[in-house]
Amino acid sequence: MPEIKNRSAYHDYFIEDKYDAGMVLVGTEVKSIREGKVSFVDSFCYLDKGELWVKNMHIAEYRFGTTNNHIAVHDRKLLLTKRELRKLETKTKEKGYTIIPLRIFFNEKGLAKMEIGLGKGKKQYDKRDTIKQRDSDREIKRFLKK
Repeated sequence: MPEIKNRSAYHDYFIEDKYDAGMVLVGTEVKSIREGKVSFVDSFCYLDKGELWVKNMHIAEYRFGTTNNHIAVHDRKLLLTKRELRKLETKTKEKGYTIIPLRIFFNEKGLAKMEIGLGKGKKQYDKRDTIKQRDSDREIKRFLKK
């Protein structure tokens, strides 16, 4: 089963908390996710009237879908407990915090889930530090393999 990751999220944000949320999907959306046809470009989560939604996530139309095919980009509802929603709501009211989709995966029951993260935006110099750290870790691993 595929696991689709949002690589740019870790580059652009410091992730503080992670939550696994259920997704409200149409049948052809699930089939497209199983094929790995998901793009996280410019997608983000927001709270509206006590509900959590993901916006601008592109799930490609299912190639064998007929007239019942889904719309590729629309708001999709995410399912969390009320306690988790309240916690996210209080954190996002603070300056600099946002909710970012991190990855989509299927649990052991075969249900599509989305891992979301509470993130704080990185500055440009933080991004450069992350790249330097990643490069140095890669060099150390390469040296140790010799």
